[in-house]
Amino acid sequence: MPESTPRSIAPADGKLGVLCVGLGAVASTFIAGVELARRGKARPFGSLTQLATIRLGRRTEQRSPLIKDFVPLAQLENLVFGAWDPIPDNAYQAAIKSGVLDRHEHVEPIREFLEPLAPMPAVFDQHYVKRLQGSNVKTGASKRALAEALRKDIRDFKARSGASRLVVVWCASTEIFISPGPEHASLAAFEQAMDANSPAIAPSMLYAWAALMENVPFANGAPNLTVDMPALVELAEQRRVAIGGKDFKTGQTMVKTVLSPMFKARMLGVSGWYSTNILGNRDGEVLDDPESFKTKEESKLGVLEYILQPKLYPELYGNLYHKVRINYYPPRGDNKEGWDNVDIFGWCGYPMQIKVDFLCRDSILAAPLVLDLALFFDLAQRAGFFGIQEWLSFYFKSPQAAPGLYPEHDLFIQHTKLKNTLRYLMGEEQITHLGVEYYEYGKE
Repeated sequence: MPESTPRSIAPADGKLGVLCVGLGAVASTFIAGVELARRGKARPFGSLTQLATIRLGRRTEQRSPLIKDFVPLAQLENLVFGAWDPIPDNAYQAAIKSGVLDRHEHVEPIREFLEPLAPMPAVFDQHYVKRLQGSNVKTGASKRALAEALRKDIRDFKARSGASRLVVVWCASTEIFISPGPEHASLAAFEQAMDANSPAIAPSMLYAWAALMENVPFANGAPNLTVDMPALVELAEQRRVAIGGKDFKTGQTMVKTVLSPMFKARMLGVSGWYSTNILGNRDGEVLDDPESFKTKEESKLGVLEYILQPKLYPELYGNLYHKVRINYYPPRGDNKEGWDNVDIFGWCGYPMQIKVDFLCRDSILAAPLVLDLALFFDLAQRAGFFGIQEWLSFYFKSPQAAPGLYPEHDLFIQHTKLKNTLRYLMGEEQITHLGVEYYEYGKE
């Protein structure tokens, strides 16, 4: 029997507008992929919302529907798209320039769909992303004025597209590192800082503020501070809007969140973990700037600390040396190479090594995350979930959590949390994997 009644969820009627901040490799690949899937010309591999099943009840019941048939998600046919970008290329031009998808097989056949999707002028300041320049940029008397212009964009897009609901997903570049300060401590201080044009208020924060003021969920796919601060958590709770982030968990960090739980589960020590990345797309160029790399580095370095818990296991992980490098190498384009050397030790302290060379496609891994986050954030909003959506930590390198909680990084715990939240929403019992009920010693 279900252990609770289903939560009241508003129906996914009408169109869902997905507004991407950034129309580069990730966003253009995501948008093109959705349209290809709608036409039956490609499959949405990598997407839990489209392909994954969810077990319900006991294993003997053999109930494992697709997630999209279990919870009331928006349908792919009902998605409409918009974007902001400082570079004026439309979605077709962005897809061609990024070179992620095969031009003849996957881009030209949907050219008539992609070309009309031109980006709205962006709120952009080169101080925060030094390696980019753009002509498609908003001007305003203050940061508050720029944020109000974004609010108007959101309202206009909703009216123009006929969408009944919206979600905003940050798919743009990594900003310079910004430490939380007094400007981020409360909503009042944040809005005063906007009025004062404080450098502590980055463009990504303006997008988040604008989205929340328009009651639109915001998912942060980069390691920027953005919504991970008291001020915007306060606003999200005040407006009862869903937020979350940060930084899409795609290549190397995904591997780390799988391997490191294995080491801890087996009580194998780790003395060193060296990671390097070779990347040639716009993201690689941006991260070639030390200030932007610092933001990404903080996101990547925290993973092992939280999973391995060196304070609990000082013998095993207390002296771990963790190094992360990102190297801009233009010939690679979007085809990133993530190389890891892991020095581990086992019984009696004997050393061993693991080497991983992940020749991945960054935007191919990120695109299904954008889709899932858009659909799940919309579901959260319709279910009355507001504020931080920790249950979606599965998708982020540096998951946001409530104050006082450490973020959960273990991919498998995150996966269980996500599916149990879906079961909770629909009034199904939680799956604990205890399993004693199948054996004589577990029966009363």
